[in-house]
This record gives sequence, C-alpha cells and structure tokens, in this order.
Amino acid sequence: MEPILITRDGQIATVALNNPGKLNALNRAMWQRLGEVMHELSADADLRCIVLRGAGDRAFAAGADIAEFASERADSKQAKSYGDLIHKTMQAVARSRHPTVALIKGACVGGGLEIAATCDMRVCGESSRFGVPVNRLGLTMACGELQGLLALAGRAVTLEILLEGRVFDAQEAFRKGLVNRVVPDDKVEEEAYACATRIAAGAPLVARWHKQFIERLTVTAKLSPEEWDEGFACFDTEDYKEGVDAFLKKRKPNFKGK
Repeated sequence: MEPILITRDGQIATVALNNPGKLNALNRAMWQRLGEVMHELSADADLRCIVLRGAGDRAFAAGADIAEFASERADSKQAKSYGDLIHKTMQAVARSRHPTVALIKGACVGGGLEIAATCDMRVCGESSRFGVPVNRLGLTMACGELQGLLALAGRAVTLEILLEGRVFDAQEAFRKGLVNRVVPDDKVEEEAYACATRIAAGAPLVARWHKQFIERLTVTAKLSPEEWDEGFACFDTEDYKEGVDAFLKKRKPNFKGK
C-alpha cells in the first residue's frame, strides 16, 4: 500500500495520508514519503494549491503509529533520527511553494494536528476531534514538531493542549484558532476544494510572496544543539516505556517521574 496518495485536478493537487485501517496513524514510511511528495509538488510551477487530507472519511490522522515505537523510537538516539525526519517533513509542508489547505474529517490528533498546523488553512467537519495527548505516553513533542503548532496557536493554547492532553471538538478548535472553518461533515470536501479553487484563481506569484513574507516576519527561536536534543530525552525514561506499554495493553499508565 502506498503510504501517500497523490491526485491532481488541473492546478490543484491532493495529497492523502494513506493508512485508513489505523485512522491514518503516521509511520516512518508515511513521514518519509510525505516530505518527498511535498518537495516534488513544490517544484511544479504549474500548481496553484495543494490540499492535504487523510484517506477515507474517519480521520485526517490519529497521531503516531504506536505499534512501531519499539523498533523505531526505543531510545533517545533512535528518536532523534526519527524526529529529524519528522522535522524535515514538517518543514517541507510549511515551506511549500504553493498554498496548502488541510481538509480535515474525523480525528486530527498528535502528528495529524502537527501536519495540519503547518498548512496555510484548515477546514474541518463538525464531528472532527483535535488534541495532542502525548502526556499519556510519557513523551514530548520535540522542538521541530512544536514550531508549527506554536506559531499557529500561540503559547497559552499550545501549553493548554500539551499539559491537559485533552481531545476536544471542532468548535473548541475553532475558538482556539486551530481551524479556519467548521462546516457540516458532508460539506467538508466541498468547502475545502472551494477554498483551494479561490486560492488557485489568484495570482500565483502573489500567493508565494505572501507566504514568504509571513515566514520572514515570524520570529523563530534559536536553539542550541543541546536544547534541540533535549526534545528526545523522554525516550530514555521509564515513564515513556510505561506509557507506551499501557497504551498497547489498553490500561491506565502508572507514571513515576523517572
């Protein structure tokens, strides 16, 4: 199964996260291919807009594929390698030459929300759900993953999302500024592609300049290598191992702060 599906209708391309059997939970192959696809599409001067979505109707993406953690993120060294891949992919989405619209149906959680946050616009259905419950797993959002959410939602909302770990509804996501529009579930595709069509009808150079100007005007934190690496320290903790084991066994975790 292809990890990422690509379709095209004139000047609008659609990129779909393709793991519908697991609510499009994100694995290494999906992160790798998404970054490649975004670079490929960004180089296509004939495009005017890219729509990102999840395959099927149940989820944009329900976070990470926890089942691969034992083999892919067993400790901080492995996690840093994986985190570097995620960061590169997030940058490929955020710095796409073309405007991006996230078409959100169902769950948009964890890594799904991270990806959606790096898009330029977000349209969701009334039954969509949002959140980043990583505190239940004993792991952090690393700095490269935090950038997009922090730039979109600001300090207070980002901390609320991460500290509480709640999954909340579409109207709350709208109030928090996480999505631009909430529409009936059966109108999500219609509105997202109407948005993409309006973008594609505009002057493409102007759209690209506006993206460039706004990125330059956004203040980006300058972290030391040590501060960057600390984003993966959680993978060496007992709480991380406990959190993942509890998730896979569907039990309540017993965190000890170690």
